[in-house]
Amino acid sequence: MGLSTTGLSIHWVNNIREALAAPKIVRGNSFIASRGNISTTFARKYLGKEEIGIASWYGGIFHGRTAADGSTYNKYEMTAAHKSLPFGTLVKVTNLRNNKSCIVKITDRGPFVAGRIIDLSRAAAKETGVLDSGIAKVKVEIIGKH
Repeated sequence: MGLSTTGLSIHWVNNIREALAAPKIVRGNSFIASRGNISTTFARKYLGKEEIGIASWYGGIFHGRTAADGSTYNKYEMTAAHKSLPFGTLVKVTNLRNNKSCIVKITDRGPFVAGRIIDLSRAAAKETGVLDSGIAKVKVEIIGKH
């Protein structure tokens, strides 16, 4: 195949990610969707952008209800609500207090509390250490689209 060690590693990781229906890793770039390349428009407008602000989480009464993208909200999945990002956008959320991070897919709209930039599912809140505190200062990085 003639790949470098890094190229071979990325190739193998992408085989695994494809089997899991996860986004592929592109060397020297961010992520691209496993079902094809991200549109140039999406890439130009969103990829690499980041924002810093307050995250909260939601679960409870919303579990099992229809999310804004038409899917069924499951508090145990790695999803989030954002006011304006397109549905299916993949973002890396990093808790700036403890440096814990996770990747979530935007499936819903919110948060509807002033000063907050993202609402995490219960699973994402647990992964990032936001669950117990309820809110945290985070960095949200746009890494791709599913």
